[in-house]
Formats: sequence, structure tokens, C-alpha cells
Amino acid sequence: MAIPVIYNLRSVRVRWTSSIVAVLGIAGTVGVFVAMLAMARGFRATMVSSGSPSNALIMRAGSNTEMVGSVTLEQVHIIQTAPGIARGPNGPLVSPEVVVIAPFPLKATGTPANVQVRGVSPRALEVRPTIRIDQGRFLNPGLNELFVGKNALKTYVGLDLGSTVKFNGGTWTVVGIFDSDGSSFDSEIWCDAVILDQIYQRPVNIYQSVTARLNSPDGFQALKDTFTSDPRMTVSVDREIDYYAKQSGMLTTLIETIGSMIAFVMGIGAVLAALNTMYSAVSERSREIAAIRALGFSSGSIAISFMVEATIIAAIGGIIGCLCALPLNGFTTSTLNFQTFSSLAFAFRVTPFVLMAGMIFALLMGIVGGTPPAIRAARRPISAALRGL
Repeated sequence: MAIPVIYNLRSVRVRWTSSIVAVLGIAGTVGVFVAMLAMARGFRATMVSSGSPSNALIMRAGSNTEMVGSVTLEQVHIIQTAPGIARGPNGPLVSPEVVVIAPFPLKATGTPANVQVRGVSPRALEVRPTIRIDQGRFLNPGLNELFVGKNALKTYVGLDLGSTVKFNGGTWTVVGIFDSDGSSFDSEIWCDAVILDQIYQRPVNIYQSVTARLNSPDGFQALKDTFTSDPRMTVSVDREIDYYAKQSGMLTTLIETIGSMIAFVMGIGAVLAALNTMYSAVSERSREIAAIRALGFSSGSIAISFMVEATIIAAIGGIIGCLCALPLNGFTTSTLNFQTFSSLAFAFRVTPFVLMAGMIFALLMGIVGGTPPAIRAARRPISAALRGL
């Protein structure tokens, strides 16, 4: 015969002062755990959304990032004439690009931070149709003009539309602001690839990557096979979306690992608080337990009842922790992308999966903290307690 759950709900309500420590401990732990997961999810979503399954990213064979890539002009011409490459009104949708790092002062602190500057071709927007011009216009080829991502505009000093910017000895004019729906491109500054090569005194007609639009996402493997079998093309070929997913892996894993370690340490304290609360409940309710046993309830029912009570306390703490973390959803922050050593802005993502993980973690703490007291309550001798009635 099971003890009604209403009994446990009433017990938690009557003894709320002794339960509050456990509830707050679990709530704090869950809040931190959910926040770290939301940070990792947000960073990964920002990186993955930068890529498109309809785009192929071509770099030098063996390169794991655009920063160390190398593609010659001859190879660019081969890519432009390859079967499976989409064509627009002005020719093949291929954008050979150059990527460098430049320091810009942060609005928040005034200290410099690395910004990824991307030298692009005139067809960059056709290759990436999800990027929209928010203010101004796109770059004119051959001019010292900048096209700034919306997060870069918010984060760094001096990037307003029409501003004059100096870096690496060059003088530039901001002619446009773009919006890429929260992808990593929003943290970048774009300019003409040829001009960027000249300013940085890089080798002429050498690019670090080429982004090509496919006629169909299904044509990716055929394109890859074409290039990898061509002795002139010493390149690696990835779907753009897969490349950015791999770029997010290192930092996402680091955030999740650190978050799990912090949550584990805090969880120990929360479990100890739950243990203390439930042991106190067992001590205070010895006569009550004896009376329940005398009414015919088994020791197993007593143990389950105390486990249910511990789970209720943990669930309350979990709900409070999740609610406290919920306002972080959409909050934008920035961090260093270890793959490119540039600053990247991203938004926390408190998803249903993250909230569910937080609740499971809370219930797990409740179960761990409630099991020993539940066993003790079930084994409590009935005769000694009944003599005190």
C-alpha cells in the first residue's frame, strides 16, 4: 500500500523553513548549469548558422581553418568552370576570400580586441543570400570600403555608417552595415579582397578560401570528387555548414566541460543540503513514521514516500533555477574563438532541451540526497517510537 503523494506535499508545505536551504542550493546549481549549457548552445548555433548546405568551402589540403588556407588564382578559375557550380547574372557564384585579424577598441572597455576582417569578392552576397544589407550599401570593388556586421557595429568603436577607420596603415570608409541573422559573420568586417591583400602586403592572387554556391546540395559529393581527383587542385572541400560546425567544437566542448565541473561542485553542496533537510525530517517525524507503520504501511512505502518528498523539493529548486536562467535567453556576449583567435559575439540559447537537462539534473540531486534518509526512515524501529506516543 502506497502513501498518498498529498501527504508529501503537505509535509513540504508545513516544513518549508527547513526545506528552503535545499531548494535554494538546488536552484542555484541548476541555474548555473542551465546558463553554461545555454552559452554552449548559443555559440554552436552562431557558428553553425554561418554555413549553408548549398555552399562548398574550398581551402588548401590539410587546412583546418581559413586563417592558414591558400588557394591560387589558377585554382579559382578551375572552381569557377567546374560542373555543379551555380551561376548568376554576372557569372559563376564563387567568392575567393582573404581572412585576417585586426585590433579594434571595444566600446565597453576601450581595450583592443581581435576582429576578423574578411576580404571578399563582388559576388559575396550572391554566394550567401541570407545576408541582408541593413544600412547603406555593399562594397564597390577596388575601393577602401568596409561592410560591417551588426554585432561588430555594436561591439567596437568607430564603425558607424560613414565613419573613417584606420588599421594596418590603411584608411577605410564604412559604407554599409549587414545582418546575417545572428551568425558569426555579424561579428566580422568585410572589405575588397584585392585591397586587403595590398594593405597587408600579402602575395598577389593568393586567397585563403573559396566559397562556391552549388546548383543543388546533392551535387556536393560530385564536386568534391572532381577536385580531389584533379592533380592541379591540392585542396580540401567541405560543406560550409560542416566546416563551421567543426569550428565550434573546441570551444563548445570547453564551455560544457567547465560548466559541468562547476555544476558538479555546486551539486555536492546542494546534495548535502538535501541530505540535511531529509535527515532532519526523519528525526522530527519519528513518531509520525511509527504511526504510519502501525497503520499497516510497509517500510518500502515509507522509503518511497521520503524519496517522493525529496524529489518534490528538488523539482521546486529545479523550476526556480530554470526560471532564473530563462532571462538569459537572447542575451548577447562575446568570447574568443580559439580557432581564429578573433572575438565572436553570440547569444545565449535557453532551449527546451537545456531546460529539460536542468530539471533532470535537479531531480538527480534530489534522488541522491533523498536516498540515504529514505533508507534510514524505512529501517527506523517502530517499537521505540511508539513508546513515546
